[in-house]
Amino acid sequence: MSNLLAEAQPRAFAPMREAVAACRRHWIAAAGFSALVNLLYIAPTLYMLQVYDRVVPTRGVQTLVFLTLVLLFALGCLALLDRIRARLLTRAGVVLNAVLAPAVLDATIGRPDLPVARSAARELDALRAALTGPAMLAVFDAPWTPIYVGVCFLVHPLIGVMALAGGLALAAIAWRNERATRAGLDRAQEVAGQTYAAQDAMLGAADSVRALGMRRALVARQLRKRETMLALQTESGFHAGGYFTATKFIRLALQSLALGLGAWLAVDNLISGGAIFASSFLIARALAPIELLIGSWKTLAQARSGYRDLDALLATAIARPAPTQLPAPQGALALEGVTILNAARDGAVLNGVTFAIAPGEVVAIVGPSGSGKSTLMKAITGALPVDRGAVRIDAAEIADWDAERLARHIGYLPQDSVLFEGTIKENITRFAGELGADADEADAAAVAAADLVGARELILRLPGGFDYRLGLGGRGVSAGQGQRIALARAVYGDPALYVLDEPNAHLDAEGDAALNAAIARLKAAGKTILVVSHKLGVLPVVDKMLVLRDGRVELYGPRDEVLAKIAPPNVRRMVPAAQGGSAA
Repeated sequence: MSNLLAEAQPRAFAPMREAVAACRRHWIAAAGFSALVNLLYIAPTLYMLQVYDRVVPTRGVQTLVFLTLVLLFALGCLALLDRIRARLLTRAGVVLNAVLAPAVLDATIGRPDLPVARSAARELDALRAALTGPAMLAVFDAPWTPIYVGVCFLVHPLIGVMALAGGLALAAIAWRNERATRAGLDRAQEVAGQTYAAQDAMLGAADSVRALGMRRALVARQLRKRETMLALQTESGFHAGGYFTATKFIRLALQSLALGLGAWLAVDNLISGGAIFASSFLIARALAPIELLIGSWKTLAQARSGYRDLDALLATAIARPAPTQLPAPQGALALEGVTILNAARDGAVLNGVTFAIAPGEVVAIVGPSGSGKSTLMKAITGALPVDRGAVRIDAAEIADWDAERLARHIGYLPQDSVLFEGTIKENITRFAGELGADADEADAAAVAAADLVGARELILRLPGGFDYRLGLGGRGVSAGQGQRIALARAVYGDPALYVLDEPNAHLDAEGDAALNAAIARLKAAGKTILVVSHKLGVLPVVDKMLVLRDGRVELYGPRDEVLAKIAPPNVRRMVPAAQGGSAA
């Protein structure tokens, strides 16, 4: 186990080391209790020796009674110590989770693109189970194998040689098992993570799958993935099972052979009759931890793989001192040569984007599909790191802000709304109650935000109003309702900067009117607003327009000047009185 931890020792990020350090005192205590437990395991051997060598020849019933009482006391202490040891390991699991879970969950949100992100919670639970379960008990008991072998030598050198030979044989099997199954188990673990991630994604889109008639096709696809996973796991299981079978055979054979050897030695009066049975017990006890280690090898291998994956995930998070707390932003925004590469890193989604927005301006961002509009919005909010260039809010680069604090001053409405399981009020208040926000203040702010975007009446029509509970993925409301609730969430807390990605994509005429009225009110309050939209209804309240094409800024300037270059005359005439509709 020490090799497991040493091999997976983290390189750059502290939580893994902190988790091991936090659990160390529990493990040290458990190891101490393991020493006492293993010493007490000798009690049945001593009892057996005394019964056969002292009680039976002398017919000492009184001696037998006292020996039995001592044995029962020893076994009672053994059971109690074993229970304490198990509780210590359980406590270690709680500590491990307390130290690692916040960092792991935070890292998965920070880097959802990594394959391990979707399975990180399962990896953590598997690691915790391995480091606090039977496999760990085997690790604590294994150092006592040489001591039991030494006791076998005290009984008789030949008994000791047999125990030593059995121990070496099992150690060789354990080494060979590790060599034969390591690569297969690691690969099986990797494929299992990908299979579970695909299953989660399929369940998340279950409605669309059924509606598009893709149910059987995706089930067949998922079955193929599971067959690959099962094939790898089966192959590794067959290898490990063979070695485990050999281990069990050697242990059982040595137990029986120890009886035969003991009997042969007793016939020659080289050991006592009681030592015959004691020899078998001692050899069995000496080999038991090794057998358990081999049986737990899959668990240990999964723990090793999980440790390595979690280490890699946490290494993506940059630990740095808390930045200087800057004052609340006023809404000035500037992008300086912002470039964001695609996933393959062989091209740019955004390429050298540069523009500036003064506080209180409303800017419409337009362009064909795939031009990088949503990517630009994510870069402005800090949701997507830039590869080159800088995003500045009130002249400070976005990386110099505390991310969580800055997010409270940005009203972001993503293209797909993204609501979460919980009440509508919790969604609007960004789940501030989980962080101890005052309930009355949160209620008032949620209602005020809904009022500002004209969604209060819509929400109150739902069963329970603001306390109406949404399901996973925000299920329970229509796309249009969800977009208006998400808009209320964006204005919650009175941010200075609003980043709205197609806020009217799912709105009807009533929703469009409410959105335009909300943008007008925010503009009157001096808020900076960026809005991506393909509808004309938002243009009357827009000050400037930015045209993106192929990830580059094609045009940027006052609304009427840009419209004169990109829109036909009939569309330009419609803008001042536009109430909705789609741009050509």
